[in-house]
Amino acid sequence: MTRLSRLLSIIAFSFALLCSASTAAEDHFKATDIFELEYAQDPRISPDGKQVVYVRRSMDIMTDRGRGSLWIVDIEGKNHRPVLADRNSYSSPRWSPDGKRLAYISAAEGSPQLYVRWMDRGQTALITNLSAAPGAISWSPDGKWLAFTKQVKASQSPLVSAPAKPEGANWAPQVKMIDQLIYRADGAGFLEVGYSHVFIVSSEGGTARQITKGDFNHNGPLSWTPDSKKIAFSTNRQDDWQYQALESDIYLVSIDEGTLTRLTERVGPDNEAIISPNGKRIAFTGFDDKVQGYQVARLYMMNIDGSEPTVLTADLDRSVQGPMWAGNNRLFFQYDDRGVTKLASSNLKGGVSDVAENLGGTTLGRPYTSGSFTVSESGTFALTTNTPGRPADLAIGKRAKVRVLTQLNADLLDHKEMAQIEEISWKSSFDNREIQGWIAKPPGFDPEQKYPFILEIHGGPFAAYGPNFSAEVQRYAAEGYVVLYANPRGSSSYGEEFGNLIHHAYPGNDYEDLMSGVDAVIEQGYIDKENLFVTGGSGGGVLTAWIVGKTDRFKAAVVAKPVINMGSFVLTSDFVNYFYKYWFNAYPWEDPEAYWKRSPLSLVGNVSTPTMLLTGEADHRTPISETEQYYVALKLRKIDTVMIRVPEAPHGIAGRPSNLIAKIDNILAWFKRYRSDNLSAEISE
Repeated sequence: MTRLSRLLSIIAFSFALLCSASTAAEDHFKATDIFELEYAQDPRISPDGKQVVYVRRSMDIMTDRGRGSLWIVDIEGKNHRPVLADRNSYSSPRWSPDGKRLAYISAAEGSPQLYVRWMDRGQTALITNLSAAPGAISWSPDGKWLAFTKQVKASQSPLVSAPAKPEGANWAPQVKMIDQLIYRADGAGFLEVGYSHVFIVSSEGGTARQITKGDFNHNGPLSWTPDSKKIAFSTNRQDDWQYQALESDIYLVSIDEGTLTRLTERVGPDNEAIISPNGKRIAFTGFDDKVQGYQVARLYMMNIDGSEPTVLTADLDRSVQGPMWAGNNRLFFQYDDRGVTKLASSNLKGGVSDVAENLGGTTLGRPYTSGSFTVSESGTFALTTNTPGRPADLAIGKRAKVRVLTQLNADLLDHKEMAQIEEISWKSSFDNREIQGWIAKPPGFDPEQKYPFILEIHGGPFAAYGPNFSAEVQRYAAEGYVVLYANPRGSSSYGEEFGNLIHHAYPGNDYEDLMSGVDAVIEQGYIDKENLFVTGGSGGGVLTAWIVGKTDRFKAAVVAKPVINMGSFVLTSDFVNYFYKYWFNAYPWEDPEAYWKRSPLSLVGNVSTPTMLLTGEADHRTPISETEQYYVALKLRKIDTVMIRVPEAPHGIAGRPSNLIAKIDNILAWFKRYRSDNLSAEISE
């Protein structure tokens, strides 16, 4: 074939490919589809076990925010219909003990308040008139009361009083005085001085009454004794509680006298107290604090007076959460195992058995483990379940038999070809330890072709990815990339030993875990080795910056919401009482070398990879000052770099759909700038 005929052939092939691609693009997952996604959340079985109410989350394209509506369905999957579904948002549905009423939270009338709906007639009553949002709502067993938590402002005396300004004068805003250790929180911004307390209000409405007192935070869930006279909850009421990031204990409070009874006293967190229906026992989760980066929360049970605490999951090397009683002799809970969220049950002697898996699909951006469930006294359970190609649907089950009741995204996704996800494992080059990951393959994948490749790294770092829905992964695959996401050492859901392989050593040998994974995918034979890209957010941003400081094998990188300088991070993050103590052995000024050698900024002199920075301007978890340090360092070294600042966005950039779209599109655009595919190279010959 002559050079001219060869070139014409390539052009003709390219034109045909582009035409087919434009047609196929409509059948692939695209950016605006994110606004159309829906998912199930917070299912609640009715007391008679015949119906399930759940939150149906959708996206409002006009307000660019998520919205929750309440829907109900029979456990057979029939009569699926809305309870409350309009332009307002509704959350936290909770059945009354007799099943005749439904409590929920909504800001339909301006600010978040507590409502009750009579299910037979559909009449709704506004129950509260609160100055702060209620949370952790819970019915008393006699149906007369609703308990909830609410923030109560505390008084603060200023150091000085400002002089009176002349009438009509336009002075600068008054200064703010801060004297709390924890003074800001990601997603909430700078905090007003105040404390979370337990309240009760009549289920027919009226004045809410504060039950707990003091300058302490009292946390749900709130669980009532059967006589409706006491409530169990968790709190840390020690004098130096601000300096104890994880410490908490289980308390009982009398709603009449307000007297408190402390039931646990060990060093470590005790949370999620749930009283058995007969009032004899309390189940809860917690652990003995060893001041490690990763610690396994176990399921415990004790008598109602706090005596005879017993661990029920001693043989389960996984963290458990969300315990619920099914009658008086069995507990249900969820846990993550090798990236898969499972529902399990235990008898009172600790006999644990799995009853369902694949809970998840309630975090749309990245494929993190997630999900929720509820269980009736008879053992019927409802849960949120997902697949790699679908966000959470509602499912019902009993005795390990599960049926999916909804298909919330069938209208959007049934006619689209989504990325196929397959599991992969490999041996780390560091210590031959097995590492688990997942490969997402583009629609129309052909193993005989060569594809550009993205390594996508999870945050945490004590967190886990799994075979779950991810808008980001699906979008990358729809644009023709093979994507690898993995759980390197330090990830949760593999046990305490695996999680603590990065204790006081992060980032570190998780680098070898990930690079070995890249090599394992390349060995499959369908990766274009000249078009490798890497990205990750939060802890994944740390590792992305670490990677480009140690290797130049990637064509481009996107470092999202990273930690760059460990010393500045621990003093500016919203968890200032946690990171210095659990991630390091000393304060930054006591051992600056330890902080520096674990800072990606220490490797910036090695970087040659074009690197984008992307962070929310309202991020208080990994403050944007971290991003700014790395950006300036790269600029001073004349490395190709840009900084993408997401206005008003906290650490969870995906909280608003347009921000998630912007994040994905900017990453794809950066990679496209540096991508060189084989076809382009061949035409240029």
